[in-house]
Order: sequence, then structure tokens, then C-alpha cells
Amino acid sequence: MTQLQCPHCKEDIKPRNPVPTVDIIIEIGVSVVLIKRKNPPYGWALPGGFVDYGEALEQAAAREALEETGLVITDLQQFHTYSDPSRDARMHTISTVFTAQANGLPVAGDDAGEAALFTQDTLPELAFDHALILADFFEKKAY
Repeated sequence: MTQLQCPHCKEDIKPRNPVPTVDIIIEIGVSVVLIKRKNPPYGWALPGGFVDYGEALEQAAAREALEETGLVITDLQQFHTYSDPSRDARMHTISTVFTAQANGLPVAGDDAGEAALFTQDTLPELAFDHALILADFFEKKAY
């Protein structure tokens, strides 16, 4: 890979780019699947994570869903992309959020300490910007 250089001073440029992530709103009946994170930042969150190099966003969503919940998802649809630089205190991430369907009960795996079903009326306090994401989802679903 060619190193970028400033055209004026010829110093190496080290780009700082946002990191791509995916989050998945998995519906089982009238409930959505949330995971309780084992790693910081702690709390309840949508299943999801970082996109691996060479991986399509859809592949990352299906992989993260399976790793964190044990669920095989169907009807994967892109919902919205969230890019507020402050959405993750660890670094600037851009998350493409997907919706999907599943059957059965979630089982926590990978970096999920717990996995459970919640309705719109029983949502716990959520990590990251996941409360905003779910508010947008439920608002759109109400139409």
C-alpha cells in the first residue's frame, strides 16, 4: 500500500477513519432481542459488532447475530445508518443497522453475558445510541 504524503511538507499522512460496525434488530414475535455486554461499555445493547476486513455488511450482521445470540436470522433488511461521532465513547464508529427475523430463544454467546427478549414497553436502559435506534424502529413500525 502506498503511504500518503502531504503535498506541501512531504510528511506521512496517517488517516483516521471511522470504524464500520453493524447492529441488528432481531424480531421474534412482538419482541426484540437484546444482549447484555460482558465487555465495556457494559449494559444492554442490540446484537452487533465490528465488520471484519473483506466482509460484507450483511455477512457481518448474520455472523454477529449468530455469535452473540445463537440465532440464525432471516429476512435481513438494511434499516438505517447511524454516524454520530459520539455514539461510541471508545472511537468514532459508523453503524449500519439491520432488521431481521428469527425463531426460538436467544442464547448468549461470544461477548454477550446474557440474551433476552424485550417488548417496546419493557426495554431496559441501553448502551451506545441503541435507545435512539429502537425509538426510530418502533416509530417507523407504527406507520
